[in-house]
This record gives sequence, C-alpha cells and structure tokens, in this order.
Amino acid sequence: MFSRLREDIASIRERDPAARNAWEVVSCYPGLHAVVMHRWANACWRAELKWLARFISHVARGLTGIEIHPGATIGRRVFIDHGFGVVIGETAVIGDDCTIYQGVTLGGTSLAKGAKRHPTLGRGVIIGAGAKVLGGFEVGDGAKVGSNAVVTRAVPAGATAVGNPARVIQRSQAQDAREPAAARLFAAYGVVPNGDDPLSKALHGLINQVAAQERQIEAMLVAMKGAGIGCQHQEEMRQFDAEQLNRLVD
Repeated sequence: MFSRLREDIASIRERDPAARNAWEVVSCYPGLHAVVMHRWANACWRAELKWLARFISHVARGLTGIEIHPGATIGRRVFIDHGFGVVIGETAVIGDDCTIYQGVTLGGTSLAKGAKRHPTLGRGVIIGAGAKVLGGFEVGDGAKVGSNAVVTRAVPAGATAVGNPARVIQRSQAQDAREPAAARLFAAYGVVPNGDDPLSKALHGLINQVAAQERQIEAMLVAMKGAGIGCQHQEEMRQFDAEQLNRLVD
C-alpha cells in the first residue's frame, strides 16, 4: 500500500508544477484522497461487501467532490487534478499513468446491467477539464481528449479528440517528430501545441482555394482586357478577404 502511495505522490509532483513537496500532496490533494479511498472501496466491492463499498465511495465523494463507483478499475499512478465534479462509472477502466481534470465524466449510455457501459482508457491518456467520454468503447494509449469535448466513439492510440461531438485528429509521424518530447509525454488539459482541429483545417483549405481561384479570375480578366476583349469587372470580387475569414476560423 505504501509503495503505491509513494508512486502516486511522485507522479503528481512530476505532472503538477504547483506541488511543492510530498506532505503538501498527501494533505491537500483531493484527487489523491479519492484514489486511495477508491482502493478501499474496490477491495470491499470485490469481497462482495457491496454496501460498505458504496458507503466508502459516498464518503469519499463528500470529502473530495469526486465520485468513483467502487466497481471501477483504476491503474497505477492515475492523477485526478483539481478533481471537483469528476464522475467515473461502474464499468470504467482507467489505465496506468492517466491524467483526469475537473468536471470529467466517464459515463455510460446503456441501461443493460452487467454490460460494459463505461469507457476504457489506455495507458497515459489525458482527459481535459469538462470532457465527457460516454460509452463502452476504448480510448487508446497516449490519446488526449480536449477540454469540454464530448466523445461517443473510440479514439485511436496517440490521437486527440476535440469538440462536440468530438472530432479525432490523427497526427502523422512527421508531426510527432517535430513535437517536443515533453509534449508527447504529457499535455496539460489535453491541449496539444500546434494541434489542428480537422474542421478548422478543412475551412482554411476552402478559403485558400477560393482566394486562389479569385487570383486566377483576376489574371484572366487582365489578359482578356489586354487582348481587347471587353469584360465588365465585378466589384464584389474585391470584397473577398481571405485573411479575415482565416482569422475568424482560428
């Protein structure tokens, strides 16, 4: 038990620059308290002491503001940062080295008893503040879920899910190589440096395509005028501002 606690403290100090020493983590971090109390509740749950397990979970919720069903499975070195409003369902599975921020829900969308209703998080997953991960699917190793995202389908390993409904960003090997090693290991709140929303990228592409076509039409009009072909210039064409539209999309 104490070796697990030392692991938890070390992982929190590594991931939270506000953690100044071990005593501060032990005495002032509700995420750590919730995880430790969940271990007690989960042990009772597996020993068929269901009511006692639920009661321990209930007390932990009152003390920490974090609700973890005693049937949930939580791996090693899981860090629930700030934690207030976190809800983790009965059949949820959280892998080692995951980070979960405040307001997160790992919820179910099925009423079938005994079914796998809640998500499974792989190793090193980061779930940003306010995100909702709903359903019995898997979020792959090293994946990130951005703050306030609503995820209702599987997220591949190493990918990032953003938005409502969540869109999955698959990063290429070239992008991973350019990204700093520290950012690949950990990204606070699931925010990835230079991570592009796929919808935003598509809109930027359309805007740039329209701007290129406008330049081609302008060149054609100039060539036609030089050839003596009369063509009335459309004033509206000069009103298109690609830079302004790109700023709006950002």
